[in-house]
Amino acid sequence: MCGMPQQPPIRTTGFTPGRPDASMSLLTNVMEHSLDEGYAEAAARRRAEGAPLPRPLRAKLGLAAGLVLAAAVVTVGAAEARISAPVLAKEREELIDRVDAKTAAADELADRVDRLRDEVGERQRKALKSAGAAGEPLASLLAGATEVEGPGVRLVIDDAKGTDQSGSGPRESGGFSDTGRVRDRDMQRIVNGLWESGAEAMAINGQRLTALSAIRAAGDAILVDNRPLVPPYTVLAVGDGEKLDTAFRDSVDGLYLELLRKDYGIRFSVSAEDEVRLPAAPSLIVRTAEPGTAIARGNGGQGTAETGKGTT
Repeated sequence: MCGMPQQPPIRTTGFTPGRPDASMSLLTNVMEHSLDEGYAEAAARRRAEGAPLPRPLRAKLGLAAGLVLAAAVVTVGAAEARISAPVLAKEREELIDRVDAKTAAADELADRVDRLRDEVGERQRKALKSAGAAGEPLASLLAGATEVEGPGVRLVIDDAKGTDQSGSGPRESGGFSDTGRVRDRDMQRIVNGLWESGAEAMAINGQRLTALSAIRAAGDAILVDNRPLVPPYTVLAVGDGEKLDTAFRDSVDGLYLELLRKDYGIRFSVSAEDEVRLPAAPSLIVRTAEPGTAIARGNGGQGTAETGKGTT
């Protein structure tokens, strides 16, 4: 052919085209073999030689060991509690028996005290009867051995208004200051004034007064026969109500009480009552004494004497 160049013939050389991902062989190798053979061999040697395990596995094993230990502790505690339960129950029953026994003994002693008190009262009544029928009521009244009821006077006395009841001043007779508080000496004068005005029996806040009663003070409290009283103080006196009221108001001790109200704000009220009731004294202890014989001794010209001791 003219005018047309001829193409050279295609020669076959035996070349095979590669895979499309042939250029990614390095990345593929890394993904398929993430651990180098050297590191794998080193890890195998460490496991064979007993080297420490990785941390996650050690943590799991430690947690498992802790749970096993806790379960063992709980099991042992439950077993000990089950074993000690009968012992505790036995001790509890023994304590209950002891408490019941002590309570029964205390009740028996209380019953004995009541019987002895009744016996003492019966003997007192017999002793008063032996003194004469006329002297029996007066003697028992003065001794406070029996309950008393009848007309009389009610006297209520209290500290000044606004006075601190928690201890703003002493109630003893000594060291008096203007505190507006009722003192033991004030109560003594009131009681003595009522006796002198004709009272036949008397009680303060339910505490019966006898010939052996004492009114004292200890710090913030007024004591009657060593029993503390709490204000206001209520004095009940048996006697001719109207006459006793008038006689006490006109007495020196009644005027003294008015002076306390005027100068120190002490509050009180006196009223005649148609009927007041006084309890018997809780206990009456009578002491007697026997005379002793004086014995003179010679001691180098100096004489000494020994006397017998009184008995109760």
